[in-house]
Amino acid sequence: MSNNRSGIFIGGLMLGAAIGTLAGLLVAPRTGRDTRKIIKKSANAIPELAEDISTSVQIQAERLSTSTLQNWDETVDRLREAIAVGIDAAQRESQSLNKENTVDISSTADNSDPLTQKLERL
Repeated sequence: MSNNRSGIFIGGLMLGAAIGTLAGLLVAPRTGRDTRKIIKKSANAIPELAEDISTSVQIQAERLSTSTLQNWDETVDRLREAIAVGIDAAQRESQSLNKENTVDISSTADNSDPLTQKLERL
Protein backbone atom coordinates (compact mmCIF):
# COMPACT_ATOMS: atom_id res chain seq x y z
CA MET A 1 0.00 0.00 0.00
CA SER A 2 2.88 2.38 0.63
CA ASN A 3 3.84 2.05 -3.04
CA ASN A 4 0.39 3.27 -4.03
CA ARG A 5 0.60 6.23 -1.66
CA SER A 6 4.04 7.20 -2.90
CA GLY A 7 2.79 7.14 -6.52
CA ILE A 8 -0.10 9.39 -5.60
CA PHE A 9 2.27 11.65 -3.69
CA ILE A 10 4.68 11.94 -6.63
CA GLY A 11 1.84 12.68 -9.04
CA GLY A 12 0.42 15.30 -6.69
CA LEU A 13 3.85 16.81 -6.20
CA MET A 14 4.40 17.17 -9.93
CA LEU A 15 0.94 18.62 -10.50
CA GLY A 16 1.40 21.04 -7.61
CA ALA A 17 4.77 22.12 -8.99
CA ALA A 18 3.23 22.81 -12.40
CA ILE A 19 0.36 24.82 -10.91
CA GLY A 20 2.73 26.70 -8.60
CA THR A 21 5.02 27.56 -11.49
CA LEU A 22 2.14 28.85 -13.58
CA ALA A 23 0.79 30.93 -10.68
CA GLY A 24 4.26 32.30 -9.98
CA LEU A 25 4.68 33.33 -13.60
CA LEU A 26 1.36 35.12 -13.67
CA VAL A 27 2.13 37.06 -10.49
CA ALA A 28 5.79 37.77 -11.29
CA PRO A 29 6.75 41.38 -12.09
CA ARG A 30 7.71 40.82 -15.73
CA THR A 31 6.49 42.34 -18.89
CA GLY A 32 3.60 40.70 -20.65
CA ARG A 33 5.79 39.59 -23.54
CA ASP A 34 8.30 37.87 -21.24
CA THR A 35 5.53 36.26 -19.24
CA ARG A 36 3.84 34.96 -22.39
CA LYS A 37 7.13 33.44 -23.59
CA ILE A 38 7.61 31.68 -20.28
CA ILE A 39 4.00 30.47 -20.26
CA LYS A 40 4.41 29.15 -23.81
CA LYS A 41 7.55 27.24 -22.79
CA SER A 42 5.74 25.88 -19.75
CA ALA A 43 2.75 24.89 -21.86
CA ASN A 44 5.06 23.07 -24.25
CA ALA A 45 6.50 21.14 -21.29
CA ILE A 46 3.07 19.97 -20.09
CA PRO A 47 2.92 16.94 -22.42
CA GLU A 48 6.30 15.77 -21.11
CA LEU A 49 5.11 16.32 -17.56
CA ALA A 50 1.92 14.37 -18.28
CA GLU A 51 3.97 11.55 -19.80
CA ASP A 52 6.22 11.46 -16.72
CA ILE A 53 3.20 11.33 -14.44
CA SER A 54 1.63 8.60 -16.58
CA THR A 55 4.81 6.53 -16.47
CA SER A 56 5.08 6.98 -12.72
CA VAL A 57 1.47 5.91 -12.22
CA GLN A 58 1.96 2.85 -14.45
CA ILE A 59 5.05 1.80 -12.50
CA GLN A 60 3.23 2.23 -9.20
CA ALA A 61 0.21 0.30 -10.54
CA GLU A 62 2.45 -2.59 -11.60
CA ARG A 63 4.11 -2.66 -8.18
CA LEU A 64 0.74 -2.57 -6.46
CA SER A 65 -0.59 -5.32 -8.73
CA THR A 66 2.42 -7.54 -8.06
CA SER A 67 2.21 -6.89 -4.34
CA THR A 68 -1.52 -7.59 -4.30
CA LEU A 69 -1.08 -10.88 -6.17
CA GLN A 70 1.67 -11.98 -3.78
CA ASN A 71 -0.46 -11.09 -0.76
CA TRP A 72 -3.44 -12.90 -2.27
CA ASP A 73 -1.39 -16.03 -2.93
CA GLU A 74 -0.03 -15.97 0.63
CA THR A 75 -3.53 -15.50 2.03
CA VAL A 76 -4.91 -18.39 -0.03
CA ASP A 77 -2.03 -20.64 1.12
CA ARG A 78 -2.65 -19.75 4.78
CA LEU A 79 -6.36 -20.36 4.32
CA ARG A 80 -5.74 -23.76 2.75
CA GLU A 81 -3.45 -24.70 5.64
CA ALA A 82 -6.02 -23.55 8.19
CA ILE A 83 -8.76 -25.54 6.47
CA ALA A 84 -6.57 -28.64 6.36
CA VAL A 85 -5.75 -28.30 10.06
CA GLY A 86 -9.44 -27.78 10.85
CA ILE A 87 -10.47 -30.84 8.87
CA ASP A 88 -7.77 -32.92 10.55
CA ALA A 89 -8.85 -31.73 14.00
CA ALA A 90 -12.50 -32.46 13.22
CA GLN A 91 -11.63 -35.97 12.04
CA ARG A 92 -9.59 -36.65 15.16
CA GLU A 93 -12.41 -35.35 17.35
CA SER A 94 -14.91 -37.49 15.46
CA GLN A 95 -12.72 -40.57 15.91
CA SER A 96 -12.32 -39.75 19.60
CA LEU A 97 -16.08 -39.46 20.04
CA ASN A 98 -16.64 -42.70 18.13
CA LYS A 99 -14.22 -44.51 20.45
CA GLU A 100 -16.00 -43.18 23.54
CA ASN A 101 -19.41 -44.22 22.20
CA THR A 102 -18.30 -47.70 21.16
CA VAL A 103 -19.47 -50.45 23.53
CA ASP A 104 -17.15 -53.38 24.06
CA ILE A 105 -19.29 -56.48 23.53
CA SER A 106 -16.98 -58.73 25.55
CA SER A 107 -17.42 -56.56 28.64
CA THR A 108 -21.20 -56.70 28.39
CA ALA A 109 -21.15 -60.47 28.19
CA ASP A 110 -19.64 -60.83 31.65
CA ASN A 111 -21.86 -58.07 33.10
CA SER A 112 -18.88 -56.01 34.24
CA ASP A 113 -20.33 -52.86 32.67
CA PRO A 114 -21.47 -50.47 35.44
CA LEU A 115 -24.64 -49.55 33.57
CA THR A 116 -25.57 -53.19 33.12
CA GLN A 117 -24.96 -53.85 36.82
CA LYS A 118 -27.21 -50.96 37.82
CA LEU A 119 -29.95 -52.17 35.51
CA GLU A 120 -29.74 -55.67 36.97
CA ARG A 121 -30.12 -54.30 40.49
CA LEU A 122 -33.40 -52.66 39.59
